[in-house]
Amino acid sequence: MGTCWYPLDVAVPDYQSLMAPVLHALADGQEEPIAHLRETLAGQLYLTDPDLRATIPSGGLLFANRVHWAVTYLYHAGLLSRPRRGVVQIRQRGREVLAKHPDRIDVSVLSQFEEFVEFRSPSRRGGEPEAGVPSIAESTPRETVSAAVEEANAAVAAEVLDRVRGREPAFLEHLVLDVLTAMGYGGTAGAAEHLGRAGDEGLDGVIRQDALGLDRIYVQAKRYGAEHSVGRPEIQAFVGALHGTQADRGIFIATSRFTAEAAAYAQRVPARVVLIDGRRLAELMVKHNIGVQDQETHVIKRIDEDFFEDAN
Repeated sequence: MGTCWYPLDVAVPDYQSLMAPVLHALADGQEEPIAHLRETLAGQLYLTDPDLRATIPSGGLLFANRVHWAVTYLYHAGLLSRPRRGVVQIRQRGREVLAKHPDRIDVSVLSQFEEFVEFRSPSRRGGEPEAGVPSIAESTPRETVSAAVEEANAAVAAEVLDRVRGREPAFLEHLVLDVLTAMGYGGTAGAAEHLGRAGDEGLDGVIRQDALGLDRIYVQAKRYGAEHSVGRPEIQAFVGALHGTQADRGIFIATSRFTAEAAAYAQRVPARVVLIDGRRLAELMVKHNIGVQDQETHVIKRIDEDFFEDAN
């Protein structure tokens, strides 16, 4: 007999109930592989073999899935760091929250942190949900599934951005060209070329939209940490580089944010300049399957009305 989904006798806590145990297990401050963290938690929670073998409908292990989401939420609230692939470590904020809430940490506790609210916001810009968007309690099953998919992809996008920030600048320069061509820029007759060499005025790539290269879009990619904000002077330098190549269109991509002054300047200049921040870059990577893979497919059924039509 196969393993049942969510057996009645399974004692696996929900992902919110796992948040405090995760922080307690990491309280010594050491870097901990997630696989070892799961083993530690399973022992502390007295989980049985049937508990650990229980699966979710898609086939993944229930306990591993819930630990993953507990860690993901704690990370996006700034309580954990991911110093290396598959490794987590408690941060100072995690110690402080654990001291205040030693028994239970959940979404209501994490919502005091702006970055967590921004991560969970449907608009991806923080603040309150958009007008007209129903709450989970008001949602239909299909709306609930759509919201869950959006949140899962947002978590992947955030991790993708972390990975990109951890790579060398040349990796980003090639990556952004892959993203733009996946979006359709360059087409079948054009081409994308990596520049990034001396004499290229600091421009990292060019997309030729036609075979003769008469229609060109220049690209600059800058790798920054999450705390950095790209200001107007950097956009001015980019516009100057465009002018030097007699180009009138460019895309400036950064792994951080742009200041309001930088965005306003980009809209005012004669050249058409598009700014893509780190969050948007990661969303585009997820949408176009750059650096990510499809994991699961869920099929929602509906009635075939034609089948039940009276043939007479």
